[in-house]
Amino acid sequence: MKMNRVALVAGIAVVLATAGRADLSGPPVLRVCSDPNNLPFSNDRLEGFENRIAALAARDLGMRVEYTWWAQRRGFLRNTLNAGICDVVVGLPSGIDGALTTRPYYRSSYVAVSRRDRGLGIGSLDDEALASLKIGIQLVGDDGANTPPAHALSRRGLIQNIVGYSVLGDYATANPPARIIDAVARGDVDVAMAWGPMAGYFAARQPVALDVVPLVPTLKGSAYTTGGLAVPLAFEIAMAVRRGDSALRYRLDGFIARRAAELDRILADYHVPLVEASER
Repeated sequence: MKMNRVALVAGIAVVLATAGRADLSGPPVLRVCSDPNNLPFSNDRLEGFENRIAALAARDLGMRVEYTWWAQRRGFLRNTLNAGICDVVVGLPSGIDGALTTRPYYRSSYVAVSRRDRGLGIGSLDDEALASLKIGIQLVGDDGANTPPAHALSRRGLIQNIVGYSVLGDYATANPPARIIDAVARGDVDVAMAWGPMAGYFAARQPVALDVVPLVPTLKGSAYTTGGLAVPLAFEIAMAVRRGDSALRYRLDGFIARRAAELDRILADYHVPLVEASER
């Protein structure tokens, strides 16, 4: 995938600005790899919940935060964390390839988002009403790879009902993933199946009331099974460091355990829907 030119220049600028510079006069640095245009997670104005969590972690560990900004798309880990220009990513799926993850600090799921005044009450991929609805789903990457709800809906024969919205979108505009939630509020689609943290945040900022319902069969379930294939809809999210950096992971695990209540409050402030709270 081609890196967005703006993000590439921003990333290079940070590397050049910090190269060869060692500030030994202050506290040690927590070097965070982050996306400058990806609310509710992060942005270069430090308005995202991952920005707040990074600041909290730094205070807890007696450190100060320094950012490397890079669009969180294909090649993100390769060009940031694994290139050695930063040391921690605040939010990645637990156990992800290419990094060493901490204990999870939250668990969320894909959700169904619909206008409250429609009274649709969609909360399941098996809801019979979906057959007559226009369904927005998220597409990931330049190749339009499918998200879990898209796979599940296609297996249910609802491919003709689907309208795709790119998670990446136009990076020159603010918060490209929000377009799918805007579409629900405008009535362009009847319901959207989207990743919970993003959906909850932008649903709360629409001019009309939207319902946000987790797409999990039960509170303890995390996948729908169709044709013998499990489709995961809920994921645990952790912090991530480079493979081999067990010392930093150990310190971050301690931070997550000590500050669990504060982390939950930050997530609540951003309307992140939580399912089956992670063991800490």
